[in-house]
Amino acid sequence: MKSLSQKYLLSVADLSQKDIDLILKTASKMEDIAFHPVKKNAALRGKTVLLCFFESSTRTRASFEIAGKRLSADTINISSSGSSLSKGESLLDTVKNLEAMKPDAIVVRHSVSGMPHLLSKHIDCPIINAGDGTHEHPTQALLDLMTILKTGKKIKGLNVAIIGDILHSRVARSNILLLSKMGAKVHVAGPASLMPPFLDQYGVEVHHNIDTIIPKADVIMMLRIQKERQEESFFPSLREYSRFFGLNEKTMKHAKKDVVIMHPGPVNRGVEIAPEIADGVHSVILDQVTNGVAVRMALLYLLCGTEVSLRA
Repeated sequence: MKSLSQKYLLSVADLSQKDIDLILKTASKMEDIAFHPVKKNAALRGKTVLLCFFESSTRTRASFEIAGKRLSADTINISSSGSSLSKGESLLDTVKNLEAMKPDAIVVRHSVSGMPHLLSKHIDCPIINAGDGTHEHPTQALLDLMTILKTGKKIKGLNVAIIGDILHSRVARSNILLLSKMGAKVHVAGPASLMPPFLDQYGVEVHHNIDTIIPKADVIMMLRIQKERQEESFFPSLREYSRFFGLNEKTMKHAKKDVVIMHPGPVNRGVEIAPEIADGVHSVILDQVTNGVAVRMALLYLLCGTEVSLRA
């Protein structure tokens, strides 16, 4: 069995082209399992995966759990409220104790940027970053890449517009890194107050008016306003934000006929995207969720180091 070049997935920046190709190729093999009468494969039988979600999640948490179970792994959920963290134990001590129970992989989501990286320096068990603060969300970028490719579009030379709260979005950061690495031209749009300072390092084109990017975009990725990460107001009101940066029937009139609409979720309907666009013919939002299970199955399979055939 082929494996990744490293035993952690902390950032898409660490992935080689060979790694990316291997993950996508493996994920494509995993897709069929969802259509089996019994959605099970024995590839990770006897393996244990700890899902340490210390921050709220629906799609990512459920996706990893389904991914592990479809490969016959035992998955165990750990959260802050139900663990010794609520008793004052440090996160590092908690994870070290969990590692002492000999799991085969640990999936970590945390509100502090860099936390999975810190943990990786102290434990040997494979770690998958399921989202750390405003830093990165590598599995989301991988599933987004898979979703775009499945629409039949080639990544090299593709114009991808990421619109919304770029400053607080780990999804934006991971997609900027991954899509740029794959040869896409990434554009970002949103209020100036929600633009981070690092964008010029990655050749990203910045827009403060979505009318300048919508007509040329092959893919439009909408992001929600992350109120939970904002201690101050970055714009006058949600109504005004929606007026200038929301995707609706009016703004879509200028879009390409084959444009692809994406959103990592959760969706705030009527704010960053109108319901008729989120549910429209150009939307692949639910396809992203479906592909997320396949990508996460592939990562667990590749990082747990099993030798069992995918056809078992």
